[in-house]
Amino acid sequence: MKTFLFLGNIGAGEIIIVALVILLLFGGKKIPELMKGLGKGVRSFKEGINDIEKEINQEPSQAKKNETADSEE
Repeated sequence: MKTFLFLGNIGAGEIIIVALVILLLFGGKKIPELMKGLGKGVRSFKEGINDIEKEINQEPSQAKKNETADSEE
């Protein structure tokens, strides 16, 4: 079994306790908002990574065309 950083051997009981503590701290109405914001952040991060990969992988002639198109906007 793998251990993740400082978590060590974490089991189902510990996960349930952590979930209950989070529920008590934030309340039932706030948790969906937090998860929605987290999802948007992850999606934005992935889109940024994909954009950078596309720029790196495209040909130099296409990169110059995109730079001139971006500067005109």
